This record gives sequence, structure tokens and C-alpha cells, in this order.
Amino acid sequence: MSSLPLRIATRQSALALWQAEHVAQRLRAAHPGLAVELVPMTTRGDQVLDRPLAEIGGKGLFLKELEVALLQQRADIAVHSLKDVPAALEPGFALIAILARADAADAFVSNTHAALLDLPRRARVGTSSLRRQAQLRALRPDLELLDLRGNVNTRLARLDGGHYDAIVLAAAGLERLGLAARIRSRLAAPDWLPAPGQAAIAVEARAGDTRISALLAPLHDAETDVVVRAERAFNAALGGSCTLPVGAWAVLGEHELHLYGLVGDAVRGTLLRADLAGTAQAPEALGQLLGAMLLREGAAALLGQ
Repeated sequence: MSSLPLRIATRQSALALWQAEHVAQRLRAAHPGLAVELVPMTTRGDQVLDRPLAEIGGKGLFLKELEVALLQQRADIAVHSLKDVPAALEPGFALIAILARADAADAFVSNTHAALLDLPRRARVGTSSLRRQAQLRALRPDLELLDLRGNVNTRLARLDGGHYDAIVLAAAGLERLGLAARIRSRLAAPDWLPAPGQAAIAVEARAGDTRISALLAPLHDAETDVVVRAERAFNAALGGSCTLPVGAWAVLGEHELHLYGLVGDAVRGTLLRADLAGTAQAPEALGQLLGAMLLREGAAALLGQ
């Protein structure tokens, strides 16, 4: 084993550091004697908190500085929440491992109410996700939806400070930070769809780096890879942005892969939904087919295309 440490580029938020350390622990277990160290950094997506992500360039802003570190050989891999990774990577990079997915549901978090349908009229709900806003408006058009940016603890502090009656977060993030007790109820598929790739951790590296790819191979989860490839292909067929009001959730059964998808309007709460089953051997084809189906049904108008 090389004496040089394997360096992991990561954002500095508590959740990002947890995910990077989780990858580090898995690597140390798979390769006894391998030295692994974290290289924390702040991204533009972390710095600009006063505007919605869609206005400042999308969730790809969480990747840029980490990718620069890879290019400049200051890091060997970068660890991301897969839902923050655009459908198409910049040239020169590759996703070399997808870890086993955690709970893909969204979490309803409130100090005063147990569930979304329990909220009184005009209750204030915090989320900056267009996908979540579209589904919230479809279910509860009476609610007042307010922007909510920042890391998990910042968002919870805003809720606890009385700025919102409830907020919506990813369940997996709360569970990974030991905050599962804050979840009052789950907004779960297939009725409520998560972001493509939600709750999966992705490892990015320089394309063609066979040594690094070999080191990460034991961490790769084949079943998660199949389902998220279908979800990400669906998103790609609709434009590929992480900020689009698009939800997707795939389930791998014994004989088939079942994909659910939606496109929404975050202002009016209009939702277009569809689902398809196909072979697990061609997850991208299934995602593309479902995306094309929704485009034929009017999704382009909802997406502003």
C-alpha cells in the first residue's frame, strides 16, 4: 500500500464531513494500512445563502471547487450527495463509486404539528427546492412557502427560532447527523417523489485514474447504481439540472426495474406524473423513455423549455 494518503475533497458542512468520513472509514476497512485524510473546503454554493440556488447557478456550485482540487492534484477523490451532482459531469471527471442508498424520503419537520396535512391554513413552510415546492403546492395550495438555505443545523435553527411552522429536509441527512428524532413524518415515494439520486453518496475522481478506481471498487453498491442511473437518466432527458422541479424514484424488483417520475410547477402546484417498468439491464433507457413520455404530455412547458 502506498505511503501517500488518499485525500478526500469535501465541503465543510457537518453533513458533508460525515459523508466524507464515512467513505474514509469504509476505505480504511477495505484496505488496512491505507492512510486517508479529508481536505475540507467551502464552495460558492455554501457561501451564497441569500438567493435561491436556481438563481446563482444550481447545485453544481457545490462541486466546482472540489473538482478544481482534483484537477490540481490537491485531492484524489471528492465525496458528494448524489442529488447535488448534475446529470452530466464536466469533461475529465467520472463517478467511480455509488454507495448503498439510505432512506430516500423527505422529512416533514415541525415543532408544533405532526404531519403536513395537520398544518393550519397559511402556515409557513421553509424550503428552497422547486421540486418540494411543487409537491407542497399540489397538496396544500394554501400554505405560505418561504425560502430556506444553509446547512442542516442552520435550517433547524431557523425553524426553532420561529421563522417557519415547518420545514422539509432530506430524511437521510437528518439520520446521518443523529437528528432522526426531529422527523415528525416522512414524505415518501411513490406518493411524494425525492430528487433523483437522493440519499446516495457518490465518489468522483479524475477520469481514467485506474488506481483510485480500484481502491473505491469495494464501496460500490450495484443495486443502488442501477436505480440511480434510471433516475438520473430521467432527469437528463428533462434537461439535466439539479434545480429543476423534477422528482424520480426507482425500485429494483426481482424481475424488473420500476421508475416513477414527476415534473412540477413550483408556482401553481401543477404536477405531471408517470411511471414505467423495464429491464434492470438498461436503466438509462428506461429513464429516457419516461422523460420522453412526460415531455410529450407537456413537461416542457412546466420546465420553461
